Amino acid sequence: MTEVIANYGGQAMGASGWNYVTPFRGSIEATLEALHDDVFQEFYGDGEEYANREELYADEEFMGEEGTHSVLDVRRVVKTTEQPNPNNMHDYSTLRPLAPERLLHHFDTEQPTVQQYEDAIARAYEALSTRPFTEQDTTLLGEDRMRWTGVYILLYTDGEPTHVGIFGSSGD
Repeated sequence: MTEVIANYGGQAMGASGWNYVTPFRGSIEATLEALHDDVFQEFYGDGEEYANREELYADEEFMGEEGTHSVLDVRRVVKTTEQPNPNNMHDYSTLRPLAPERLLHHFDTEQPTVQQYEDAIARAYEALSTRPFTEQDTTLLGEDRMRWTGVYILLYTDGEPTHVGIFGSSGD
């Protein structure tokens, strides 16, 4: 089961940020698939709107205009740590790793723990409430610079990857 540390999103008009900590399933692709299952169940488990994710994704008008305001809006993992380009349609709906130098910047290690991730996210939320809107976001959440994308970070316990932190934003 997914541990939702924070989901500062929700199904509403306007852009929403989202954040999850979920168990690592051996690969980022398998982890994202399991998280998608959990979040779909949470949002649409009653089957009233969509019977399954395929039906959700087939609703191109909803997915293209409003989206789910959740990790369901990112559908594929890319290996590049380069920032996504808003002029490249292939960069939308992607989940990418945080670059090693950015891990060191935010965590002083390339193997952060769940607690370090939670602390960095908490600092980011605090900064959001006090930072002037015109000032650049230099917190961990500021690493996701394009709507309809996300960033992932492998999280470690005793030197082994055990969880993944995933954050991003979507919605219009």
